[in-house]
Amino acid sequence: MISYKHAINKLKKFHLSTKSETIFSKDSLYRICTENIYSRLNYPASDNSAFDGFAINSAETKKASENNKIKFKILKTIAAGDNPNIKKIQKNSCIEVMTGAVISKPFDTIVPYEKSKVIKIKNFNYLIIDKKIKKFNNLRHAGSDYKKGQLVIKKGDIIKPSDILVLKTLGIKHVKVKKKIKIIFFATGNEITNKENIPNWKVRNSNGIYIKSFSKILPLEIKEKSILRDKDERKFLRQLKENIKDKIDIIITIGAVSAGKYDYVPKIIKKIKGNGYFKGVKIRPGKPILFSKLSPDTAFFGLPGNPVSTAACFRFFVLPFIFSSIGYLGNTSIKAKLKNKFQKKKDFTRFIKGKITVSNKGQLEFEVLKGQESFKLKPLAKSNMWGQFNNGQTTFKKGDLIDCYTTFGVNFL
Repeated sequence: MISYKHAINKLKKFHLSTKSETIFSKDSLYRICTENIYSRLNYPASDNSAFDGFAINSAETKKASENNKIKFKILKTIAAGDNPNIKKIQKNSCIEVMTGAVISKPFDTIVPYEKSKVIKIKNFNYLIIDKKIKKFNNLRHAGSDYKKGQLVIKKGDIIKPSDILVLKTLGIKHVKVKKKIKIIFFATGNEITNKENIPNWKVRNSNGIYIKSFSKILPLEIKEKSILRDKDERKFLRQLKENIKDKIDIIITIGAVSAGKYDYVPKIIKKIKGNGYFKGVKIRPGKPILFSKLSPDTAFFGLPGNPVSTAACFRFFVLPFIFSSIGYLGNTSIKAKLKNKFQKKKDFTRFIKGKITVSNKGQLEFEVLKGQESFKLKPLAKSNMWGQFNNGQTTFKKGDLIDCYTTFGVNFL
């Protein structure tokens, strides 16, 4: 068996060579950006009002006081989206503005409704100013959010809903992203079933549903193939060759990789004679994991069948391989202090289900949840992070810093 670090280095060496495509920005959710995107304009495009009120020329208020009240004639009302142009603006004039209304010269400051006094003289309304008003009060300046040429999304970022909001606002219609990774997977074993009502010697195909769910939040196209039964060696080999020919990016099996009588996956994979092969890594859960680069275009992962082993191996082997292939840079750890002590074998890396909370002192703390066996689902459901306890150390004390990773691979923090 090899160490986890050695295994990850192999995965990086044999990653896929993925291509890019240009798509509509509105369709780019959770895709990986493959070039820096810059703003083509200023946002806001023009100075505009941050409040409902009155826009005036601050220079005309210099001599205003309680004893020298100045009347500003209200010329018109301008709302957001209205053309702000006014042909003739006489001295001591102002305009009534709604939030978002464009403000142009000579007006340069806003008096909100709450701080204004308006009187009517004959047929005209006047704003009464009794003190000096500072320039640029309650004004949103052009380019104060995004300036033309400013970086909006950098290469290697995953595009989030908030990014799509920004792209649309800035008029960026197309983006260049990595193509989705195409994945097929096979559940294995006579005990696995897709039926709902089952006897107690059968097991529902929940691992498959778990893996397919990642296509909702990552740039993946995941298809499930028919379940491989305990004597389906020939079927498996035939389908492997077909999918290699079709240039499927990643083929995954769940189960049949250990040392049992019907664990035929390693034997079949060896027949393909791929590159970067390894079987067995010094980790828990998931020790029997298998990898091989079957062709320049297709990689294979054999995941153990116990639910938590499947989840851990998908998170810490398959996803890092995918992220390396598509150039995603956000798969980083979060440091947290260990809330309770933990012990393990020195030579093994452990992936531990846990919960991150914030202490009274504002520090992130990682709690190791009870029930770390690979068949137990409840701790996985209760966890919000994986804790990675690296090899080379046996005892981890309360307060030790631990590398923690999101359960789904993407760090939006």
